[in-house]
Amino acid sequence: MKKRILLAVIALLAAVTLLTGLRPIKPGQRAVVRRFGRVIATPEPGLWIGLPWGLERIDLISVQVCRVAVGYDKDAEEAEDMIPRGQFLTGDHNLVNVQAKIDYAVDESNLVDFVEQQDRVEGVVSRAAEAVLAEWIAARKVDEILIRGQADLPIHLVEHTQERIEDYRLGIRIHHANVSHLLPPPQLRADFDDVTRAQTAIHTVENEALQRRIEILRDADQKSFQIQKQAEAYETERLRLAQADADRFNKRLQIYHELRRDNPNYLAAIWWDEMGKLFARMKETGRIDLLDNNLGADGLDITTFPPMPRKK
Repeated sequence: MKKRILLAVIALLAAVTLLTGLRPIKPGQRAVVRRFGRVIATPEPGLWIGLPWGLERIDLISVQVCRVAVGYDKDAEEAEDMIPRGQFLTGDHNLVNVQAKIDYAVDESNLVDFVEQQDRVEGVVSRAAEAVLAEWIAARKVDEILIRGQADLPIHLVEHTQERIEDYRLGIRIHHANVSHLLPPPQLRADFDDVTRAQTAIHTVENEALQRRIEILRDADQKSFQIQKQAEAYETERLRLAQADADRFNKRLQIYHELRRDNPNYLAAIWWDEMGKLFARMKETGRIDLLDNNLGADGLDITTFPPMPRKK
């Protein structure tokens, strides 16, 4: 009887020991399996069946995104004579308080590195990101930082923080960053608000001047277009009239050549016809009188005309 009980206990212990070799790996987890200190596998989610406890070590790793806050903490209590954490000096010797949040996750291709370094990951990421923050802010003026920081700084943080931690072989990747606080110190905020209002007024005046310039240029373009169209219409009309005059002259010239063949004195007839028209116009304007007044001893003299009467 005692022997059976002993065998049962041994069988139970053996079963329990074997069961210690089973380890479930949940979704969102990865595992690093080491046997006698040597990594033998990095299984994905599922049931891992290995050697009993004591012969293998399994480290479960969450691959979810983690977040670390760096820089200024408005809720932290600081001594009055101490510089608050996250207060940085700008390139033009102003002060700004900056807080950023860095999102990182385990690099599944470097699980072993993460297992070995996971206790120092957050500290290294925090210090590297603060160094990147300090360098970026020190290289710029306060106006650029306050205006462009929310948009430009996160991209810069992701890229350069990842570069800084590469040599530490932490087994993580920086995925995202955002700036949650970017303001001047509270004691200087009123002065910055005054400067901001002044700059806003300047931008308003500049925008109004730019809008006025656009309106003036648009009006000038419209007037230029109208003048150009009027000039083109005038040119077209003058060309049409000139062409009509040229056509009439050519017709008369052609008629002249045809009539001159039959009447050699046709040119003289044209001359006296035109002179008659001229005399008629001159008589209407008072510049010619009856021809009887111009009869002389040598006949009719029309080489001189009486002066044109003055207008009253």
